[in-house]
Amino acid sequence: MKRYLILALMGLLALGLVACSAPRTITVATNANYPPFNDIDTQTGQIVGFDIDLMNALANKEGFKVEYVKVNLEDLLQSMAEGKYDAAVSAITITQERKKDMLFSDPYFLAGQVVTVLKDNTTITGKDSLTGKVVGVETGSTGADSISAMTGLTIKEYGDLTEGWNDLLNGAIDAIVSDNTIAALYVARYPETLKMVGAPFSQEDYGIAVNKNEPELLEKINAGLKAVKSQGLLEQLNQKWLPQ
Repeated sequence: MKRYLILALMGLLALGLVACSAPRTITVATNANYPPFNDIDTQTGQIVGFDIDLMNALANKEGFKVEYVKVNLEDLLQSMAEGKYDAAVSAITITQERKKDMLFSDPYFLAGQVVTVLKDNTTITGKDSLTGKVVGVETGSTGADSISAMTGLTIKEYGDLTEGWNDLLNGAIDAIVSDNTIAALYVARYPETLKMVGAPFSQEDYGIAVNKNEPELLEKINAGLKAVKSQGLLEQLNQKWLPQ
């Protein structure tokens, strides 16, 4: 009887150890409408993109699982400030203002703001020639911040910038200010219709946002990021997702 009791206790202990070693699942917010970094695959309905491949690689390296939640950028930033999600990956620019509300990983990508117009537009040549124009930006983005203090133009904000690109293609707005990464993608998709004008007028680092109460998770993400960088993953993702 004593022997069976010992075996039973050993079994319970083993189960407890298995339970304790089960990988943690973290909730990660993402825009899911900002290709090539995050988007919905129309065939599978899954969230895909540069950011998703990167986050999955980090999770694999550091032994945790990821549950993605689709949230527009404005709500994503607000939710991270409120501690609603464990992390967020969505081509998020690291800024001093955002650092007040959330933690940030080491940078993983350098981008910049740029102006995109219809190809036959000859009056807009960059940021300084937007006076009198209707300019689309994504609500809550650094693109919106970059022109918010400018006068003499009409700023049209979009919760989903996909609608903004459609408006530009249809001639409903004159220009879009966005990260050069997404601008390059749309120009590659519509080379006969769209063009970027002027050089990027900012330099912005993307980082993975982390709940301000999760410093240990930030350490894991940075460790994983360092490992995948050393293995050349970022170069592979550039080749896979960015227009060449």
